[in-house]
Amino acid sequence: MSADALREVEEQQALILARVDDCGGVEATTVPVPAALGFTSRDPVRALVDIPVFDNSAMDGFAARFEDVADASPEHPARLVVVADLPAGTSLDPSLGPGEAARIMTGAPVPTAADVIVPFEHTRGGLADSLGEVLVERAPTASRAHVRRRGEDAVVGDELLPAGVELGALQLAAAAAAGVAEVVVSRRPRVAVVSTGSELVAPGAPLRHGQIPESNSELLVGLVGGAGGEVVMRLSVADDGDGPLRAVAEASALGADAVVFTGGVSAGAYEPVKTTLAGMMEFTKVRMQPGKPQGFGATDDGMLLFGLPGNPVSAAVSFEVFVRPALLRLQKRTVLHRPLLRLPAAAGWRTPPDRRQYLPAVLDRSDPARWTVRPATAGGSGSHLAGGLGRAEAYAIVGADVDAVAAGDLVDVMLIT
Repeated sequence: MSADALREVEEQQALILARVDDCGGVEATTVPVPAALGFTSRDPVRALVDIPVFDNSAMDGFAARFEDVADASPEHPARLVVVADLPAGTSLDPSLGPGEAARIMTGAPVPTAADVIVPFEHTRGGLADSLGEVLVERAPTASRAHVRRRGEDAVVGDELLPAGVELGALQLAAAAAAGVAEVVVSRRPRVAVVSTGSELVAPGAPLRHGQIPESNSELLVGLVGGAGGEVVMRLSVADDGDGPLRAVAEASALGADAVVFTGGVSAGAYEPVKTTLAGMMEFTKVRMQPGKPQGFGATDDGMLLFGLPGNPVSAAVSFEVFVRPALLRLQKRTVLHRPLLRLPAAAGWRTPPDRRQYLPAVLDRSDPARWTVRPATAGGSGSHLAGGLGRAEAYAIVGADVDAVAAGDLVDVMLIT
């Protein structure tokens, strides 16, 4: 590829993912379910108990025999004698003869002799008159009404979750409900975050002329965590010297799986990542805006090296497009990219010539039937607009062949929050 040629986004992604596969993924480990939030499942999660574990009541009311209440009506109520009281957690299984019932609470096991639950609301006295003798005024619609049947959701051995999915609150609740105490997951990738730039100082520190607060490491620490990774090193290095090379050595000593640099990868006179790591990384230009200059490579022992542009929006977009999929592939995640919506633009905006645009955007949800999208900042897609980046909840993605977006045009939208 010539020095002026632009590499397609998909080609750069494919090169990175192929290198990730060559390096191998992170190892599997077993963790307790309460500690597995945010991890990626490595093996399928299978039910160890039935869900529900036993037939249980879906209502507070009375466990009865259907034949005793099938013809109940306000004019001709069915009379039942309550012979047992069954709270949730009981182990009782009372026998029920003709005309007999057990008061039962939601979640309590249904007696073997019962085949229907009559809610309190369907009796004349309700809860206030629920012991002794009750009158049923509304017949159940069918046998087994309001009975949650054993195993109707899952039975022992059923696959609840496949391998390669993120374990969120809902997934871990399902595992716990199925009696699973531990899950096999991918270890979190260990990531070093390195910001380059002699102009960078800590947020809140006094600023001399030419200095700016360093924000990219804060950005990347959050993005790494959102991709299931663990930041093991975070530092800032100057534009002169061998800071990036020393950072690689330190990250390797910490057992990092990847190093993410921001800054120092473009065509300027002071590009420390490009200068010191040229033997380990390839530096190229990708047909995208922001994020055209990119660097990627790996050390001999397989530690991945990402070189992202230094402007905050460029760094955020580059992470989303290239680093996040790589970190997910390391964890053996089956879905690497976020889904896209197709939404109309609320207003028009400019697009860069011959480059795919990733525009920080916000959504207008005031009409639930017709969401629209617009730029997150009045300045459009400027890669330096770090303040406006905080308002973004999506990226509007516009193809390189589109000259401009007009109000009403449909565009691809990637939700990031």
